Amino acid sequence: MNQHEAWRADRARYPERAFKREQSLWAIWVYRFGRGNDQQPPSFQRKLKDRWYWFLFRIVETLTGCSFTKATDIGPGLRIHHFGNIFIHSGVKIGANCTLRQGVTIGNRVEGGPVPVLEDDVELGAYAQVLGGIRLGRGAKVGALSVVLHDVPPGATAVGIPAKILPAK
Repeated sequence: MNQHEAWRADRARYPERAFKREQSLWAIWVYRFGRGNDQQPPSFQRKLKDRWYWFLFRIVETLTGCSFTKATDIGPGLRIHHFGNIFIHSGVKIGANCTLRQGVTIGNRVEGGPVPVLEDDVELGAYAQVLGGIRLGRGAKVGALSVVLHDVPPGATAVGIPAKILPAK
């Protein structure tokens, strides 16, 4: 899927006219712009667009508090509710149709350490922290303020500090 199609999938998860009301969409647009530019063959125009990307990235990062560079691998359909204080390590892989809320951190536990992989349809609550070389399975949910340090199976819910898997109902 190219970045134009991924952008359409992102937009589909937001309400109409969201670009004016939901600043998280600005961060996603800048991300898709940078990723799309990197897919172009090397040229002077690509180099200029890359400089423009980094300029836009810094402005949007400052205004929205959403920090994830074009090096991050994010699938289509990303939705960020209540933007602000979103930090995603550049090595993280996020699947399709994932949802993040304010204050989320996804990254490594130690400098240069492994980073998480989020499969499709993962949902992270406000201020959730997902750290280390772990995997959150398809459809997993992480509760607000949880600190996830171990794998979460597909469809499971993790809550607490450190996060524990809730028993299935």
